[in-house]
Amino acid sequence: MAIAHAEPIETMSDDDVDAIFIDDGRPPGWLQEYLRTPVAAAFRRMWDFNIEGVENVPSEGSILFTPNHLAFIDSPFVMALNGRRTLAVGKGEYMDSWKTKYTLPAMGMVPIDRSGGQAATDTLNRVAAFLRGGNAFLIYPEGTRSRDGSLHRGRTGAVRLALQTGAKIVPVGLIGTNVIQPVDTVMPKFRRPCTIRFGHAIDVTARSGGQDNRRVLRSLTDELMYEISELSEQIYSDTYGDEIPEAQKN
Repeated sequence: MAIAHAEPIETMSDDDVDAIFIDDGRPPGWLQEYLRTPVAAAFRRMWDFNIEGVENVPSEGSILFTPNHLAFIDSPFVMALNGRRTLAVGKGEYMDSWKTKYTLPAMGMVPIDRSGGQAATDTLNRVAAFLRGGNAFLIYPEGTRSRDGSLHRGRTGAVRLALQTGAKIVPVGLIGTNVIQPVDTVMPKFRRPCTIRFGHAIDVTARSGGQDNRRVLRSLTDELMYEISELSEQIYSDTYGDEIPEAQKN
């Protein structure tokens, strides 16, 4: 999920990473230290993965993974198989259920209030603090799952974060997750093929010319979406994913 229409990120110190906590006092993603390796091994047994370009993922420093979004299972796949502890934005509604209130943040979800405004700004501030600590984060530029199979126009939140934190952007292309777990289904289909392609890390600060106005954000985001479309082999649609007509949805 991307973060859109937020105000500029405030300057925060690395100590402000302590602001990203879940109710039991542990930081999001703490379970990944123990489960990432066995979960990755289990995934490889359950699905037929073709993983390309993992050598493009920097082993250290701040990075933003920016995949296309086809299925709920996209996040677990990318987070488990990229080689680094990674957090991701998730729907704030998950915090309303006892089933997911603790487990999803422990696995790396940072909840966001999708109403936007100050709530979105507060989440961006927390993510920025996390990135400034040299960490990895996953964000979907499309902002929502594609319901027609196309790659849709990107929101500018990922580029904004990268410009204001110095994080590198790693575009990611996912192929086959919509077959493994079609939209609106709960249980994934096992033994299906899935391709994950990690593109070359992009330094948007070098491309921005020191600017971060709306035109620059839009231009850099469009370039990013082109890179993702090349990796995912999707047809690009210059419309936002949540704006497609109902009749075109799968």
